[in-house]
Amino acid sequence: MVYGFVVLAVIFLDQLSKYFAKMYLASVDTIPIIQNVFHLTYRQNTGAAFSILRDNVSLLIVMTGIVIIGMSIFLYRLIRSKEHWLLLLSLSFVIGGAIGNLIDRINLSYVVDYFDFRLINFAVFNVADSFIVVGAVLIGVYILFIDGKRDSI
Repeated sequence: MVYGFVVLAVIFLDQLSKYFAKMYLASVDTIPIIQNVFHLTYRQNTGAAFSILRDNVSLLIVMTGIVIIGMSIFLYRLIRSKEHWLLLLSLSFVIGGAIGNLIDRINLSYVVDYFDFRLINFAVFNVADSFIVVGAVLIGVYILFIDGKRDSI
């Protein structure tokens, strides 16, 4: 139940931030927060990460939907088996972020991106992308430092 609320919170934060991006950034294109380092820049991404599979929205919707369903079933089974909270939280972050971007693809045929780190010339991204990456990193932390070590303590 708690992890379902985490998924919903991620979706809410993502969609709210994208609403404000569309409302305030679309007309001005970019707002420098720290000149040449970090900007808020409105972009419409018709692809996946780093714009791969650009303009293949239908394929991305189907693929993302399948991954979300699979991960949700996996999360449900892990919750029932009382798996470690870090793994459950991590998967909730990834699922929530994936759903947030899927909502954009279904409703808009593109994903709204707006975080723009220019110092390292990184791809423009959004809150959903951030949760997906944080979730993936936390899964790595779980695998490296927790998984299999609980039984030996």
